[in-house]
Amino acid sequence: MNRADSLVRKNIRELIPYSSARDEYSGRKGIFLDANENPYGKLNRYPDPHHLKLRRAISIRKGVAPENLFLGNGSDEAIDLIFRVFCDPGKDKALTFTPTYGMYEVSAAVNDIEMIKVPLDKNFDIDIEAGSPFLSDNNLKLLFICSPNNPTSNSFDRDKIIRIIENFKGVVVIDEAYIDFSECESFLPLAIKYDNLVVLQTFSKAWGAAGIRVGMAFSSAEIISYLYRVKPPYNISILNQRAALKRVGDPRKYSRQIRKIKEEKLSLINRLKKITIIEYIYPSDANFLLVRVKDANSIYRELAEKHIIVRNRSTVVNNCIRITVGKRNENNRLIKELKKISL
Repeated sequence: MNRADSLVRKNIRELIPYSSARDEYSGRKGIFLDANENPYGKLNRYPDPHHLKLRRAISIRKGVAPENLFLGNGSDEAIDLIFRVFCDPGKDKALTFTPTYGMYEVSAAVNDIEMIKVPLDKNFDIDIEAGSPFLSDNNLKLLFICSPNNPTSNSFDRDKIIRIIENFKGVVVIDEAYIDFSECESFLPLAIKYDNLVVLQTFSKAWGAAGIRVGMAFSSAEIISYLYRVKPPYNISILNQRAALKRVGDPRKYSRQIRKIKEEKLSLINRLKKITIIEYIYPSDANFLLVRVKDANSIYRELAEKHIIVRNRSTVVNNCIRITVGKRNENNRLIKELKKISL
C-alpha cells in the first residue's frame, strides 16, 4: 500500500465510482443513444467527466502530466473532496493557520471534521512552534496553508512550509489562488515530489474567470485518481470547459492583465499612504491590499453609500478593510471618496 492509499478513508479506497455513459464510450463521433439525452440542440450532450482536453491544455502550460491534475467546480469543490477522501467524519481533524480563507473551516464543519486553528505570528507568518504540538496527533489528517494568504495578502516563509510537508504524516494542502500576482516561487513542482502534497490554483483570479468556477488541484497521480473517483460525474459544464480552454489558449492576454494589476497596486499603495485615515498597508503578494484604518466599520459604510464596495475584515483583523485592486478609473474613484472621509 502506497502512502496515499494508507491516508485515504477505507470506504473511499473500496468505493466503486459511478460509471457514466461517457466513461463507457469516450469517442466524439457516432449516433449517441446511450445517455438518455435529448437528441436536439447544441448543448444537449453531457460534458466530458474527465475534462481530458482541458487537462491536457493546462498540463502543457503548467508543465505537469494530466494525471497529476484534477479539475473541480471551483477550488471549493476540491477542498470539500479532499475532506471526503482523507477524513472520517466525527473522528479526524484538520489544521489551518488563521486568519485565512474561511472555506477550509466551513468545509470541515460540513464534513463533521474538527478544525484546529493556529494563529499566525505577529508578522502574519506561520508559527511553527505553536503548530508543532498538533502534528503528532494521529487523527490530524489535513493541514491547509493559503499562500499568498487571504486576507493578510502575504506569502509565508517557504522553508517553514517545506519543514511542515516533510514532517507531517498527513496531507498538506497549499492554496495558491493568488500565486500569479506574487514574486514568490510556486509549490507546484513539489506537488509531484512529495506524495502528501496537494497544490490548489484557480481560474478565478489571474485568469479573470471567477464566473466559470474552475479550480485546479495538482498532486500525485494516486491522490488525483481518488478525487476523480469521488467527484460528481459531470462537475464542470461544457460551457465552462470551453471558457477555460479559451483562456489557456491566450496566456499573453492574461499576462498583460496581471502586469496592469501589479502596476495599479503600486499606484494605489502610494496614494493610500497619503490619506490620513489610513494607518497601515500590509505588504501584499496578491491582487488586493489589507489596510488598517481608523474606523473600519464607518469607512466601509461610507464607501458603500457611494457604491464603492470593499470588504470589512474587522472581525478577523482588527480595524482592517480589504481592497481589491480595480481598474484605473475604479481606483481613482476609491481614492477620491476616501479623501472625503473625516473621522
